Amino acid sequence: MSSTTGVEIRSARPEDAEALWPILREVIRAGDTYAIDPGMTRDRALEMWMEIPRACYVAEADGQIIGTYYIKTNHAGGGAHVCNCGYMVAPSARGQGVARAMCAHSQDEAMKLGYLAMQYNLVVETNAGAIALWEQMGFETVGRMPGAFNHPEEGLVEARVMYKWLSDGQGG
Repeated sequence: MSSTTGVEIRSARPEDAEALWPILREVIRAGDTYAIDPGMTRDRALEMWMEIPRACYVAEADGQIIGTYYIKTNHAGGGAHVCNCGYMVAPSARGQGVARAMCAHSQDEAMKLGYLAMQYNLVVETNAGAIALWEQMGFETVGRMPGAFNHPEEGLVEARVMYKWLSDGQGG
């Protein structure tokens, strides 16, 4: 468990699904930050977020779930030492350091799980807050993909691949 700015982060439990769904629904339906079908069903979204990844976590404040993230292996075989994470914060908790706390926690958890690096595969260029935060957290833009994301208001926009070596060993 981690505590930063009054936020407790813990492993998600099946009974957290009801509290997670409104957060997932809000972000997925907006369609402006994740390459996820905005019409995805509740059950499929919860499976994608909580069951398929290697681990799922929730951020709580005052007994309420206000954010969530997952960790999964980014690629198999020779790329299995690199993980990928996805983060979502409840609208009422945005701008309060929840994503920063989850990002820091996810890096610690990733190393505990044996990962050596973390990669974000599709950081939408219009998501300036996320880009700034990931850069502050030590991630570098290692690639840019023109027109890789079809934003619901901006149309085709660039997306970044962002990467961070987590350990002090080789590769970083």
